[in-house]
Amino acid sequence: MPRRPEPATTGGPWTRSRLLAVLVAVSVGAAAALLGVAILIVQSARPAASVGDSTPPGGGLGALSPASARDRIAAAPMPSLDPAAATRPDPALTPAPAIHLPYAVEGRGPADVQVYGHTPEGAVAQLAAIDVAVLQAMDLGYTGQVHQAWVLPGGPALGQWDDAINVAAFLRGAHQTSAKDTDTTVTVAPVGGLVKGTDGPDWVLACVLLDVHATIQAEYRMGWGHCARMQWSDNRWQIAPGSPPAEAPSAWPGSTAAIAAGWLRWDSPEQEPVR
Repeated sequence: MPRRPEPATTGGPWTRSRLLAVLVAVSVGAAAALLGVAILIVQSARPAASVGDSTPPGGGLGALSPASARDRIAAAPMPSLDPAAATRPDPALTPAPAIHLPYAVEGRGPADVQVYGHTPEGAVAQLAAIDVAVLQAMDLGYTGQVHQAWVLPGGPALGQWDDAINVAAFLRGAHQTSAKDTDTTVTVAPVGGLVKGTDGPDWVLACVLLDVHATIQAEYRMGWGHCARMQWSDNRWQIAPGSPPAEAPSAWPGSTAAIAAGWLRWDSPEQEPVR
């Protein structure tokens, strides 16, 4: 009888600086290799940013330079959750308050990504649209196109971008090449979001919680929290320069853990609620 696929190991020590959703699989039977997908919570080796030295004595955000204010917003810690919360169903009896997202702008943007308007909620929706496009495609070439079109100069390099790291890890773990196989399906939908902070009308620290389904013979599911600096440039929100923000908590969609971590329920006129 085939064994249930076991999670692969990361090959290095776990750190606490950044949570990445990585979907990987390898399971070997006595007679044949059985391919499946398992979900791991892998953390990168980037040390947590220190913001204490950037704050002048007696000064709050208003006393900081724009760059320092943005760094402080980005580095401010978010609620910490048990890594198992990302894969453990725990339905909440009362839904979380909602964040109301706007309609997309008519037409499509670069790399065929939907475009959203010039509001903080638009920045949250834009980050979700970028994440969904990249993670559902699971294609290294397309990932590079999206990065070139949607990451501003000074933003994360392709090899350091969370979405690109996840795509590469998925393909590597599933023993696939530069793009997912035709019999592999990945479905991604935003289920939570929040505006962590703003600095004027053109800069937002946006966060989204994504519901990720992946199927290679067996189906697995998890929630992944992700934050990014977003800047209004060239009439659209783009991922902004600066050090990566503090890690976002990952939780099962609609769970008590998600509510405890502060995730607001995704309310978009373009999407049916995810359950």
